[in-house]
Amino acid sequence: MIAQGKGLTDIDAKVSTVMEALERAVAGEPFVDRFRGSASGLRAMGYEIDRLDCLIAIHKPELGPDEETDWVAGIDLLTGEQIYIPFEAVVLDRTRDARYWMSSDGLASGNNLEEAIFHGVLERIERDAHVLWQVGAEADRYAGCVDPCGFQDRALNELVGKIEASGLALRLFDITSDIAIPCFTAMLGPGDSVLDPRHRHGGRDIRLVEVTGGTGAHPSPVRAAIRAVTEAAQSRLTYISGARDDISPATFTRSLPPLLRRAFKAVPGSPRPAPEHRPGDLAQMLQHVLEALRTKGIGSVIAVRLSEDTLPFSVVKVVIPALENPEGERARQLGTRALARAIGF
Repeated sequence: MIAQGKGLTDIDAKVSTVMEALERAVAGEPFVDRFRGSASGLRAMGYEIDRLDCLIAIHKPELGPDEETDWVAGIDLLTGEQIYIPFEAVVLDRTRDARYWMSSDGLASGNNLEEAIFHGVLERIERDAHVLWQVGAEADRYAGCVDPCGFQDRALNELVGKIEASGLALRLFDITSDIAIPCFTAMLGPGDSVLDPRHRHGGRDIRLVEVTGGTGAHPSPVRAAIRAVTEAAQSRLTYISGARDDISPATFTRSLPPLLRRAFKAVPGSPRPAPEHRPGDLAQMLQHVLEALRTKGIGSVIAVRLSEDTLPFSVVKVVIPALENPEGERARQLGTRALARAIGF
């Protein structure tokens, strides 16, 4: 297992790496109680359940109402009520021939349960916003380009300065969705090569892997932007280091699509005014984010604790069925939010 991390300092990145490693280790063999039964059986006993049809893996059938499987209990953070979901939707063990799509999406860790839940919920909001941004019209997508220096934040300015000193080009896009939690996506590319299509990078076309992206969400727009930029840098170093063995060799030879090159032609504008809400402590920020989801009619926000409660850290899986999921081997690639955006609703 390879884990990587990011941050403004070395210690931040090291902590991030360790926490990601803990997430994967726990999710591969979660410490949860399983209940064997069928959806109809659990309902007959008075339990709330969600079969999570939106997470069925490609070429796999949906779970029938009378078909037995293993279930785990989670908490719907919007109601405080217990809800059962399929175990295979929370475990991360790709050696299993699972009915459900296995992903680290919504998998998060923290120093305590509340912190882990906060990170998991933000990741789901971030992934949803990014999918909605991708299915939108190109003109609308790139109109959200913002100047990171417009935030007038010293840490972000220093980060941008390091990127520019390395000869890289950065584009930052505001992709905040109707959920209204600030979200950004950042793209990094090889300087003049992506800015001028007539310039060939070392006598050759730019490869897709030479342009990397990152996304971030947080109640604070500046922190969301920093997360996006540092993730884009982490993605770039992932390709350079060759640390991951799940990337196809063909990925390293693909040319950069014109659509991505055009992203660097976007003209940065000023960031939108900061929201009236000012981030408080962790509990206040989590409640603010949950209220934003509730306001938009999101039906449930399910958190399943995967780690043993005696450990000095917490790992959770957060599932928000109504939000969009990132690209993956699922039977349903897009949900109702993305389909509505794609057809202009």
